[in-house]
Amino acid sequence: MVKASFCIRENSASFTVKGHSGYAEEGSDIVCAAVSSAAIMTVNTATEILGEKGNARVEDGFLQFEASGKPARDMIMGLKLHLEGLSEEYPDYVTVTTEV
Repeated sequence: MVKASFCIRENSASFTVKGHSGYAEEGSDIVCAAVSSAAIMTVNTATEILGEKGNARVEDGFLQFEASGKPARDMIMGLKLHLEGLSEEYPDYVTVTTEV
């Protein structure tokens, strides 16, 4: 299962995505591909396009990103909405939590 957790503050945010969905075998798992692609796009857009400063850590089945600045926070909020939609569509494969 993919587990995504978010921490959204006024001018900063972070997220962690970890695990593999198990929806299908590696190489044809559309759920894992959707989550991975959206998470990487969020990091790349925040840092490379918007120029936000952030810290990313990537390992097999793990991505963590934290950034300050409203544009990066808004990007992360968009990722959260996207993954919540995937969680509704594939509840056995994706969970989303928000830290307070």
